[in-house]
Amino acid sequence: MSLFFKKKNFFNTDQHEKVIAAIRIAEKRTSGEVRVFIEAKNPLMDPLERAAVIFEKLKMYQTENRNAVLLYIAHKHKELALFGDKGIHEKLGDQYWHNEVQMMLTHFKKNELLEGIIHCIKDIGEALHEKFPFIPGEDKNELPDDIIFGN
Repeated sequence: MSLFFKKKNFFNTDQHEKVIAAIRIAEKRTSGEVRVFIEAKNPLMDPLERAAVIFEKLKMYQTENRNAVLLYIAHKHKELALFGDKGIHEKLGDQYWHNEVQMMLTHFKKNELLEGIIHCIKDIGEALHEKFPFIPGEDKNELPDDIIFGN
C-alpha cells in the first residue's frame, strides 16, 4: 500500500493554489524547503513521530543545507506537527517550533485551516530566510512545492 495518492479534494482549486503560492514565495528568499503533507488519520500515536517518518520517506533530509521543513496535518484526528531538519532545527530551537504549532492550533480552533497553514508557511519562510538566505546562482529548488496527500 502506498503512503501517497495523487489527488484529494481537501482544498478547492483556489485554496490549493494559495498554499502552493505561499510555499513558492517562502522559498524565493531562502535555500530552505517547505513541504505540506495532509492525511485524514495518523496511524501512529505521536504526530511528531509520524512527521519524522514522512520526512524520511520523502527524502527531505537530502537538501544540501539540511534545512527542509515538513508541515504535517492529520485532519480527522486534529493533529499537526512541524518537523525541521537538523540544519534549521538547530538554528531555531524547540521553542520556535512549539510557538508555530500553537499559532496554527489557534487558527484551526477557529476553523481557519487554510489561514493557519499559510501563516505558518510564511513564518517558516521568514525564519529560513534569516538563517539560510537565498544566494543567487547557487541555490535551487531542491524539493517539489506541491501539497502531498496521504491515505
